[in-house]
Amino acid sequence: MPLRRYRPILAAALIIWSLALTRPLHAGVPGSSSPVNLDASGLALRGYDPVAYFETGKPTHGKASITASFDGARYQFTSDEHRKAFMRDPAKYLPQFGGFCAVGTAFGEKVDTDPETGRVINGKLYLNNGPKAQAIFDKDPIDTISRADKNWPTVKEKPL
Repeated sequence: MPLRRYRPILAAALIIWSLALTRPLHAGVPGSSSPVNLDASGLALRGYDPVAYFETGKPTHGKASITASFDGARYQFTSDEHRKAFMRDPAKYLPQFGGFCAVGTAFGEKVDTDPETGRVINGKLYLNNGPKAQAIFDKDPIDTISRADKNWPTVKEKPL
């Protein structure tokens, strides 16, 4: 059968495809020097609801049908109430460091984030790149935030 000779190619393609599905999707556009972490369509937080971190303490995906735009970024929300709260005071809910990794910023680098790492500390939302960065952040969040605050003016200008 002529299809037998394509089996190894199809098997390799299937493995590559399945690995691609298990890798995290990156929000940031490589090479972008935007101070806000957005995907190619202008969506922030990979579609997570920024208000949910404050209201429920849990990262929660918003709905594509409930959105608001602020300062060039589009945000999604789980409810109209969350959208209204955001629109009343967007600065209250925006992630710090433009939604880039707090630990990366503390080390002087602009790094993409995993919204599942979101933490509210002293009324502000901080995100990190993944579990390892989150563990570093959790060891001393106040020092990490302080160093990141000092570095952010320079880091925000860097390309991702």
